[in-house]
Amino acid sequence: MKKVIAAINMTLDGFCDHTAVDPDDQIHEHYTDLLKSAGVFLYGRITYQLMEYWRPFVEHPSGNQSHDDFAQIMDRVPKIVFSRTLRETGWQSAKIADKSLKETIRELKQQPGEDIFIGSPGLIVEATNLDLVDEYQLCVHPVIAGGGLPLFKADDGRRMLRLVNTKVFDSGAVILYYEQA
Repeated sequence: MKKVIAAINMTLDGFCDHTAVDPDDQIHEHYTDLLKSAGVFLYGRITYQLMEYWRPFVEHPSGNQSHDDFAQIMDRVPKIVFSRTLRETGWQSAKIADKSLKETIRELKQQPGEDIFIGSPGLIVEATNLDLVDEYQLCVHPVIAGGGLPLFKADDGRRMLRLVNTKVFDSGAVILYYEQA
C-alpha cells in the first residue's frame, strides 16, 4: 500500500532550514535514489520556491554529477504546491493544489502509484495532526543553527514513534526513520 512519508532536513538543534545545512554528494545521491520511488512530492510555497533552485540544472548541468542527477529527478517527480499566494508554478511537473491537504492525500492514496512524500515543515505538522503520516524520514545534520523554524512547534499532541531504521553519512548527518508506534 502507498505510504505517506514526511522527509525533511533538520539541524541538530531541531530546526528546519535548508540554508543552514550543507548536503554533500552522498546525501544528494541518497535523495536522488529516494525520489525514484516517489509518486508525488507535496510542498508548501516556501519550500517549493527553495526547490526551484534545481530547475536551471536540468537544461544547464553544473558538472557535479550528484547535483545534476538530483536536479533531473526533481524535475521529473510530480509536485503539488499548497499556497494561498502562488497562482502558477512555472515548472511543468508542478501544480497548485486545488483541495485541502487532507483531501489531496486521501485522493492520492486511492490512486495507483508510488509513495507520497511531504517535504515542508508546515505540511508535515498538518499531516501529522490529521494522522496521515505513515513514516518520518528526518535527516539530522551536524549543524547547530541556534534558531529557526522548529518542525513540531505547532503539533497538537504527543505521538509515540518507533525507530525502524537509521542511515549514517560520512558527513555525520543521520537519517532517522520512524513509524507510528
